[in-house]
Formats: sequence, structure tokens, C-alpha cells
Amino acid sequence: MLVANHTSMLDIMLMLKVSKNPFVFIGKKELAKIPLFGFFYKRVCIMVDREDAKSRTGVYRRAQRRLNQGLSICIFPEGGVPDDETVVLDDFKDGAFKMAIGHKIPVVPITFYDNKTRFSFTFFSGGPGTIRAKVHKFFETGMLDGEDKVMLREQVREVILTELQKNR
Repeated sequence: MLVANHTSMLDIMLMLKVSKNPFVFIGKKELAKIPLFGFFYKRVCIMVDREDAKSRTGVYRRAQRRLNQGLSICIFPEGGVPDDETVVLDDFKDGAFKMAIGHKIPVVPITFYDNKTRFSFTFFSGGPGTIRAKVHKFFETGMLDGEDKVMLREQVREVILTELQKNR
């Protein structure tokens, strides 16, 4: 389970560069409506309607099929890019951690340092420069159960947050 902070459209491209293993994104179904981007998004993503319990449940089955095919799963656990660009790292949603524990797969925290300053969602902001990422130590989930979801979520968030604060 690849998890990273989400601050820019560059995050998707950088994740493709950072991961050595093939993976599939899990993302919001509303992004499929974006012209051109949506065309590709529908083909490389397990889409979820976060308002629909049946859709959220279906993600687990589709994710298991992809895992069985040898793919990893990638989720941006903030659930989207924070509207307030001063937010260093938003709260994490439970989905990635619940899924990792349920499928007994490790969680791989990844920190994206520069994407917000290179290509933020604010019109006419950003600029050229280096973009960096750090892949952290994996969190094993084989011995965890559903009750450990919050602890795992907060430990992974702390790793990414500490790294972001250290490298401001």
C-alpha cells in the first residue's frame, strides 16, 4: 500500500517515477469527469464514490483482484488536496490503512517535498526546480487487526509530517 502526501497534480506523475513496482491508484470517481484526464484516469484507477457504502465495499474486492495480479495499491490518504495551501499535511482518512490490514500488505509511506512549490493548484503559482521524494521504512501489517487501524494511520502520518517539517 503506497501512501503519500497530496499537494499537486505532480504527485501522480512522481508516484509513477518513485515506485519500482506496478500499481493502481484508488481515487475519487468525480475526477473521471475532468476532460482528457478523466479518460486516462478511468483506465488506471479503481474509482470510489466515497458517499456510497456499496462503492466503498466494492473497492476491497477490486483491490484484491489487482493484488492477486501482482500490482500494488496507491492511495493519497488525505483524500484530496487541501484547499488551504498553508496546510502542511491534512488528516488522513482510514481507507488505506483498513485495506492494508485487511489484505495483510505493508504500508509504504512516501514524502513528496517540492510538488506544492513547483506546481500547486493556485493559478500562476509554482516554478521550475527539483522535485524530491523519500520512500520510508515499510510498516508491516501481518500481525495487525482492525483495531490497530487508527494507530497505524497516525504512525504513518507522523513519519510523513516529521519529514515535511524537517525539510521546509
